[in-house]
Amino acid sequence: MKKILIIFFLFFTILMVPLFSLAQDNVDTQIRDEIFEARVEKVLEQKEIKREDSSQAWQQNILLRGLEGKWKNRVITYKGISDLDVVSNNTYRAGDRVLVQYSSSPDGSEQYYIIDYVRRNYLYALAVIFVAVIVLVGGKKGFKAILSLALTFVVILKFILPQILAGVNPLLVGLIGSLAILTIIIYLTEGWNQKSHLAMISVFISLFLTLLLAWLFTYLTHLTGFAQEESAFLISATKTAINFKGLLLCGILIGTVGVLDDIIIGQIEAVKQIKEVNPNLKKGQIFKAAFKIGNTHLGAIVNTLFLTYAGASLSLLLLFTVKQEPFLNFSQVLNNELIATEIVRTLIGSIGIALSMPFSTWLATMWLKAKRD
Repeated sequence: MKKILIIFFLFFTILMVPLFSLAQDNVDTQIRDEIFEARVEKVLEQKEIKREDSSQAWQQNILLRGLEGKWKNRVITYKGISDLDVVSNNTYRAGDRVLVQYSSSPDGSEQYYIIDYVRRNYLYALAVIFVAVIVLVGGKKGFKAILSLALTFVVILKFILPQILAGVNPLLVGLIGSLAILTIIIYLTEGWNQKSHLAMISVFISLFLTLLLAWLFTYLTHLTGFAQEESAFLISATKTAINFKGLLLCGILIGTVGVLDDIIIGQIEAVKQIKEVNPNLKKGQIFKAAFKIGNTHLGAIVNTLFLTYAGASLSLLLLFTVKQEPFLNFSQVLNNELIATEIVRTLIGSIGIALSMPFSTWLATMWLKAKRD
């Protein structure tokens, strides 16, 4: 255990040292508005509106009380009843905590707008429940999984995102970050042993193949990385020239990482158990048995990957069913860059995962030494 801690300490020391020269601060930090928290004291008036699609919504005039900073205990009136229809408007009640945006015009007039609910307290509560369940069910291994998850966030927030904003090639950053994340996950949860070493070899080769396929089909399908709305916001929010095609490839790699860990570790463990149960089996028989286990696991993982992307894109999928421009037929749907991006992302990730299964199984069959009674 001491060796593992020393290794990870050195690893993070190296990781957190800037590998590239960072730009100082590329984000335009000029503040034009102020955002603060407030509590709904009273709903002064509300009006029901009907939209063209027959759905209903409410507009409200609300009395607010500031909860922080110079706004604390200040009483504010939010006038939400107007001729405008806000698609994502919420209905608030007395006692709700909300985020309020304040803006002032050159003529001195002030305006307040309720942005959304303050929901972080419930998110914290959910996170506590999540950690408790994982640790109670998984025991020591569950605790290691939670720790590896936290360290994964550190790599993403402290290394991958800052390097991309600094103008470093997102593809290179994504590759280094993905390997760092998988190193953390595998060695922290599985320990420093032969199984972990074989898993890292499998991960490196699988990520390399995934990267080649992603680069090739991103080039062939002429994907630019500008299909998502977030790209436009990034252009206006930063002064750094971001490589959006590289950012797309980086996203594909990171999206594949978690599932690669699952199937590779699972296959190596399957080979280990088969060898320990029956040491007299030949390598071909061990590979065949473990490969059958992998087939079942692979089918479930591919479906999970597809459903994850489909679930995140339900609103987009609904656009296809109404057959409005530019989605009038199936061919036009496929040629839309936003859809093509999701298809490439899903299929490349699935191919990388599928290739990792037989390779990790073969590697474990040939080299893994299991304990024998």
